[in-house]
Order: sequence, then structure tokens, then C-alpha cells
Amino acid sequence: MSVTTIAEMASSLLPSDPPVQFIDEHGDQHAHERYEMPSPQTLLDAYAALVVGRRVDQQATTLVRQGQLAVYPSSQGQEACQIGSVLALRPTDWLFPTYRESVALITRGVDPVEVLSMLRGEWHCGYEPRRHFAAPQTTPLATQTIHAVGVAYAAQLRDEDTVALAYLGDGATSEGDFHEAINFAGVFKAPVIFFVQNNHYAISVPLAKQTAAPSLAHKGIGYGVRGERVDGNDVAAVISVISDAADRARAGGGPTLIEAHTYRMAAHTNADDATRYRIQEEVQTWQDKDPVDRLRTYLRTSGQLNEEKEAEFADRADAVTADVRTRFLAGLPPIPPSELFAHVLAAPTPQLRSQADQLRAELAAEGEE
Repeated sequence: MSVTTIAEMASSLLPSDPPVQFIDEHGDQHAHERYEMPSPQTLLDAYAALVVGRRVDQQATTLVRQGQLAVYPSSQGQEACQIGSVLALRPTDWLFPTYRESVALITRGVDPVEVLSMLRGEWHCGYEPRRHFAAPQTTPLATQTIHAVGVAYAAQLRDEDTVALAYLGDGATSEGDFHEAINFAGVFKAPVIFFVQNNHYAISVPLAKQTAAPSLAHKGIGYGVRGERVDGNDVAAVISVISDAADRARAGGGPTLIEAHTYRMAAHTNADDATRYRIQEEVQTWQDKDPVDRLRTYLRTSGQLNEEKEAEFADRADAVTADVRTRFLAGLPPIPPSELFAHVLAAPTPQLRSQADQLRAELAAEGEE
């Protein structure tokens, strides 16, 4: 291969600079030379999903305070990434979510109560993955990227046009599993999308301490994988970029590494104190780029959204959150503590049996079964 050919190949893998954007923080529209703006109906559907997603996220945070959930990682500020990615794919394309993708799963059609079950302490993921083409939410960083590549490669071998999308955060790109997954995908041109939501912090570690790369999307070059950058608070851009990556994958063009620039408005979880590692001025800067307000402004200005439609979407969000609240507060079936040990290994080890006996003794001492 000549130097020129290598240079041309490397150039074809480079991400956009600046990130792809259709609707800026003021709600103004911008054209893009490569990507097409989604249809008006798609954007209305996206806005309706954004309204529901934001309200469910707020309700889940309240349920934590009420003791109904053990923990909740809020996706406030990142909803455009989650909703845009789901709307860009087919219902039969596979999603591989992290613990923060509740809104993506709800947009896919999973019952919100089932989505939140894992965060309540259930040993299973709460929903049937094969029914929704959505793998269980994962807490370990980047482990689901390997699973996503496996499903995508299997689809390729079966001559199916299924695409797999793996969600991950900026911190997950520092994990070995991510390297193994993207390297395998690049070599075998697996139809998979690595969708990095760069919210600038891996819990409390800022991006500058995660990587020295020009951007996370630039990491794709080393694996022969095309990189792309997108404004993660612009749902129109997210839909367009992921749709393009999915079309490439179905046509045999291989994987894409997409970096969405966004921000986690709330703390990492309810157990985190974000004021220890970021300042309020930074949070306010991103508050002004809110994905829900941005799309609302654009749709109102362009005449695609009126007060009647807004009321309809708000009523729909109220109905969804009211149902979630009612079912949680009415009392979901209690979780037996003994289930902690029931599905770890087929044959419990002596250590597991000892721990189970200890738990039973503690519960008995407290008068519980």
C-alpha cells in the first residue's frame, strides 16, 4: 500500500470537525453538506419522546428519595442521545445499554417499571431482552461492547441485515473490553455502532485525565474504524448520524465509532456529590444547551409545534409517570434477600453457602424470614 493510499484511507476515517449539528442551542437550523435533516414527523416524534423521557427521569429520581429505588443514574441532559439513537434504528436492531439508558429503553417500548426493576434491586434485568431486542443494562464499563460485536458478527455470518448499537460513556473507552470489541469489529467489518456519550466525566474523572486523543472519535483510526462526532444535545443530528452509520453497516461498510458531545446535568447517581469535582458555572453553560428546550424552540419557530400539540405531549408524559408512580407506591412484590445467592453459580461454593447462612442468621435475629 502506498503512502498516498494510507493517507487517503486515514482521511476517510476522520470525524467531522466541528461535530455534526442541525439545530443549535438557540433553536436555529443549520444545513450540513453530508447529512440530511430528519423529516418533520420524525422530529415531532422525537420531541414527544423527549418530554416523556424527561418526566420519567424526574419521577425515577423522586422514587429514590421515597425509598422505592436503591439507586438511579439520571440521564437529564443526555436524552437527545438516547432517544435519537433509538429512533434512528429499526425495532429489530439490537441495543446494548449501560445503567444510564433508561430513557432509551422506554423509547424502544419497554415498560418503564420493568426498566427500573434492576435499579430496585431485582436480580434480573426486569424485561425480556429478545422481545425488545435490547440486552440487559450493564453496570461494568464496556463489557456490553463485546456482546454487541458478537451479535453483530453473528448477524453478518447469517446474512442478516441486523445492526447492533453499543452505548458507552467516555470513561468506558479507557477499558480493555472496548479495545477488544472495536478491534474485532474493525477486522471483521461487523455491523456495529459504538455510541459514546461523552458527558465529560467518568463519575468524577474529567475527560482530560481519560485520554490524550484529539477526540474520542479519533480513536477509531487506530482500528480501521470510521469515527464521527455529533452534537449530542441536538436530537436531529443524532438521528441523522446514527441512521447513516446504520445504513453503512447494513451495506457491508463495517462499524462506526460515534462520539456525542453532551453533558450529565445531574450527579452520576443519587449517591454522588457532583459539586466536589465540577463548578456550577460549567453546569449552567450546558443548561443553556438543553436538548428538550432546543428542539421545542425550533419546532415552535418553524410552525411544527403548537400549544395543542404541546398539551397532548405533556398529558402523555403525565399519564406515563402517573402509572409508574402508582405501581411503585402501591407496592411491588418484595424482593427476597435470599435471591442474592440463587443465580450466581449452578453449584454454590462453600463461600456462597457460608454467606447465605450468615444472611439468614441476621434476618432471623431481626425477626425477618
